[in-house]
Amino acid sequence: MVQVNKDMTIGEVIQLDQFIPAILMRSGMHCIGCPSAQGESLAEASMVHGMDVEELVAQINDYLATK
Repeated sequence: MVQVNKDMTIGEVIQLDQFIPAILMRSGMHCIGCPSAQGESLAEASMVHGMDVEELVAQINDYLATK
């Protein structure tokens, strides 16, 4: 089973599954299509958006576990 971690870039994470961008958007990360966002880690992007990175990682990993 694939899992994400806070050090993975947004680009890496969204390549794992076509529905992960929807999870990021629902969480408040609306800039995932921005070229500069592709190189940011989940931790960096979460900090910029005032989000809890551990909660975001858990949401993504919970989704991936159901696949």
